[in-house]
Amino acid sequence: MDEREPVTVLKLMEKTGLSRGFFYKNPTVRKELDRAFEQQAGMSNPKKKILDMAMNHEIQALLRQLREVQQDNEKLMKENETLKKALERKNRELICSL
Repeated sequence: MDEREPVTVLKLMEKTGLSRGFFYKNPTVRKELDRAFEQQAGMSNPKKKILDMAMNHEIQALLRQLREVQQDNEKLMKENETLKKALERKNRELICSL
């Protein structure tokens, strides 16, 4: 197999003619297979990098949007509190004028 080609049991089966069970049930082979999978996990995958960049961009956009919504919510809560106090004052004035 090419060094840049990802290791998979299916590809190993095709190349060697051995069964899937051989790769999973043989402890020595399984250990080497797991080691290859671990090494492979650290390899660079261009599609994954592009997807990660796109997802990070999306996350940043959503975080900005969340901050804006939180700020708007805070302003509205303050405005609501101010209006409640004004309404209470008007109600007290109305009651006193009766």
